[in-house]
Amino acid sequence: MQREGFAFSTAFKVRYAEIDGQKVVFNSRYLEYTDVAAAEFWEWTGIADALGPVWTDTEFHVRRAEVDYLKPFVWGDTIRIWVRIDRVGTTSMTQRYEMVNEATGELHCAVDMVIVNVHLPTGEPAPIAGAVRQFIGKLPT
Repeated sequence: MQREGFAFSTAFKVRYAEIDGQKVVFNSRYLEYTDVAAAEFWEWTGIADALGPVWTDTEFHVRRAEVDYLKPFVWGDTIRIWVRIDRVGTTSMTQRYEMVNEATGELHCAVDMVIVNVHLPTGEPAPIAGAVRQFIGKLPT
């Protein structure tokens, strides 16, 4: 399965513990799913191996997450999450996640997330390193 504008995806089945009394995925789980997909996305890019401490010492925090729930997933569905970077700013980047039903290809949920590079000792936004920008700019789409 391919999705225009995306080079990376990961898939998994909805587990029983992720559904509510209506037998649909709890709303909060969608952000957990983006967290899992983000970790797998960054691993797929190879950025940690390529940049070492320039990347591994970089810390991003979620600033804003906009979730568009279009149709619920249910127990047993296989979710395929597509991930891409839509924008890289001075201190932040915007990630796009599209969650589709693996069986039908239908879009069920879209998440736009802004993450900010943070200087941990102060908690203040910090510029994204040039090497990180260059690496991200070369990712396939």
